Amino acid sequence: MNGNMSIEQPSGKSDVRSGVLKRALQVVVQLLVIAAILFILSGRLDWVWAWVYLGVGVCILVINFFILSPELIAERGKIRNGVKSWDRWLSLIIAITSFGVYIMAALDVRFGWSPQLPLALHLTALALFLLGQGLFSWAMASNKFFSGAVRIQIERGHTVANGGPYRYVRHPGYVGMIITLLAISLLLGSLWALIPAGLAACLLIIRTVLEDRTLLDELRGYKEYAKRTRYRLLPGVW
Repeated sequence: MNGNMSIEQPSGKSDVRSGVLKRALQVVVQLLVIAAILFILSGRLDWVWAWVYLGVGVCILVINFFILSPELIAERGKIRNGVKSWDRWLSLIIAITSFGVYIMAALDVRFGWSPQLPLALHLTALALFLLGQGLFSWAMASNKFFSGAVRIQIERGHTVANGGPYRYVRHPGYVGMIITLLAISLLLGSLWALIPAGLAACLLIIRTVLEDRTLLDELRGYKEYAKRTRYRLLPGVW
């Protein structure tokens, strides 16, 4: 999810193949867990917008598996050494908080905390979800060092990613994820789910600050890149 962190290349084709299969299994399990949370906690299987979210999510994941390099997919399924100590606990908290979006939305549907949202708002949220996921996928496709953990491997010859969305902001993956989390809440019809989504967004901003400092201190060429691309997340603002 991070902007310019590096990954190790699998040693051979068999390693890449097994890594891709491992990552695919992780994604399938994650989707099944999300589906279980949504339908069990809500107490209903006729939740249309939950099915819409899951269906669109599956399509996006299938597309990503075709457009992303097998090496990158394989590495995103690995647990790596050298991760910054602060990122180990911060990424865990972000993951737990993000799952809170689904829990809150499902409980909201069960107990009817939020008013029924208009169709136009659901469709707008769906469009924002597609936008956020599209930006996230674009960032992954544009950065062969894109990783889910904050770490730098100088021995690999790690370089700065400056193409695609990295021409406009330094951490486009985080932008995509923040948009996605907020959109999911409204797509599922829950105003209360905006609470964990907003908290996760704040944590992602904190991670952006810490990661950006790491890159400025440790990644060769990043200071020059930061001078050219001034904004971390939002052009013209920050």
